[in-house]
Amino acid sequence: MRVDRPLRDVPAHAGDLLDALPAALDGTGPALRALDPDVPRGHEAPRTVPDGTALVVRTSGSTGRSRDVVLGADALRASAAATAARLGGPGRWLLALPVHHVAGLQVLVRALLAGHAPHVLGTGPFRAEGFRAAVDALGTDLPRYTSLVPTQLVRVLDDEAATGAARTFDAILVGGAATSPTLLARARAAGVRVVTTYGMTETCGGCVYDGVALDGVQVDVDAEQRVSLTGPVLATGYLGRPDLDATTFVTQRGARWLRTADRGRVVDGRLQVLGRLDDVLVSGGVKVDPQAVEAVVAAHPHVREVCVVGVPDQHWGQCVVAVVVTSDGAAPPLQDLRTSVAAALGPASAPRQVVVVDALPLRGPGKPDRRAAARLAVERQALGPPA
Repeated sequence: MRVDRPLRDVPAHAGDLLDALPAALDGTGPALRALDPDVPRGHEAPRTVPDGTALVVRTSGSTGRSRDVVLGADALRASAAATAARLGGPGRWLLALPVHHVAGLQVLVRALLAGHAPHVLGTGPFRAEGFRAAVDALGTDLPRYTSLVPTQLVRVLDDEAATGAARTFDAILVGGAATSPTLLARARAAGVRVVTTYGMTETCGGCVYDGVALDGVQVDVDAEQRVSLTGPVLATGYLGRPDLDATTFVTQRGARWLRTADRGRVVDGRLQVLGRLDDVLVSGGVKVDPQAVEAVVAAHPHVREVCVVGVPDQHWGQCVVAVVVTSDGAAPPLQDLRTSVAAALGPASAPRQVVVVDALPLRGPGKPDRRAAARLAVERQALGPPA
């Protein structure tokens, strides 16, 4: 790669980024890397980047090891244009996500390329009343868009006034983590126009909407259910990590592909993401799909959010545990959940314990932290035998 463009670190603040983004996109200024102020910088990264780079996004991934993803201006523009085409044209955007993650950065990029600065939600934790107030400040002359993670959507739907504000959007993109069918049904029943997105930093954010790839993007699922993606939205690579480039980006059938760590399948032309390849649990010698279990548990009327994990067990190898957030703080009856899951997925998938928490541990913009959730489950098991 030709490396001759300066890289500038900027605080993860929407105002600073909005001032510098136009020059980063058109090449008249340095490329930008927005750093989370709460995360130590660590070793000094390279100060120059490949020609054509606009943004460098630091991501920890599921392993917790940081990596810098190089995003070219052409890829960011292609992603923004494909999103506008899919949603029905350029519009006004509300920024409700942190801008050191690709989903928040893409709201800024889409808004700037549409010719309208985004309205930025106030700092601090996401709250329904803050969302409602921010929506009131949006103009009505153009379509309204925003991006949320599932946890934020839950909070919006739990508040009647915020739900009313959400109805005024022409589309609310929901991604960053799997969105349960129950949550989607709840949003659509409330009249909220939700579009599920699938993608990652290496694809400039979401590149598959409601299971259908954006224009120019192709999806492939191999015999092992690994999802691969290609198209003009792909990242240039990883900064200073040619080893990762070689294993993650491959050339096949005359095109450059991103080999993801996700499992999926294509049904009636739509991609269904089944979870990560390394998330599969083995309980009693039987493979258990945690995301499938989550979909069943989430259907319980008192469950608002759920993360299914495996904890070590001397008899089963891994014990299936459901870590849940409930509407009233009380644990749903374990036997009810076991019966529902066993009927849908088989007895090996039925959780053997339910752990109730005030909020799921998260990493990144709304992704459940399965490792942290598993630690919580182990701690609760230490207090008493599993049910």
